[in-house]
Order: sequence, then C-alpha cells, then structure tokens
Amino acid sequence: MSDQIILTTSSHLEGYRVTEHLDIVSAECVFGMNVFKDMFAGIRDIFGGRNKSSQNALRDARTSCLEELRKEAREKGANAVIGVDLDYSEISGGGKSMLFLVATGTAVKVEKV
Repeated sequence: MSDQIILTTSSHLEGYRVTEHLDIVSAECVFGMNVFKDMFAGIRDIFGGRNKSSQNALRDARTSCLEELRKEAREKGANAVIGVDLDYSEISGGGKSMLFLVATGTAVKVEKV
C-alpha cells in the first residue's frame, strides 16, 4: 500500500482487514463567505439554477478539509480512515459570514486480505 491514506464513508474497506482502531480524527476548516457572495454577484455563472463557481469553491473546501483529515490520521500512524462524515455549517455574526466544514472519522490500520 502507498503512503496515501485511504478515506471511506463506509465502516469497512472491501479487500482490506482492519488490524487496529487508533483514534477518532477530525479536521476543521473555515472559509470566508464573502467569496461566495462575490461569486453570486456574477450572475453570468448561473446556468440552469447552478453556480459553477460556488460548486468549485465548495469542492475546494472539501478537498482541503479531507487533506487535513489525512494529515491527522497519518500523525496517528493510520493508513486509512473509515466512517468519514462531512458536516457543513454557516457561522455568521457581526456582519460577517463564514463556511465551517468539519470532517471526522476513525483512524485505523488496514492490511490487504
């Protein structure tokens, strides 16, 4: 298996056996919502009720948060994270709005069967 940490939303990995449960891992990422407001100002991106720029920004946020989850798992000595869950929230107050993304899962060691 490579140095890449495997992520799955499932409680198991097909073709692998969990040899050790290490710890719960999480990654928290916060992104300024002004980016999203600026994108919505550009109506030209809206096609069929979808905003490609916003979708790309959300995809980038997810990618960043999952990479942080991989780092956390690697630090625990894991080579996989099972039961991955992503939760998106908006934090607002004082005229500011932010996107808050949390990724959680169980860091494990797995081996091919």
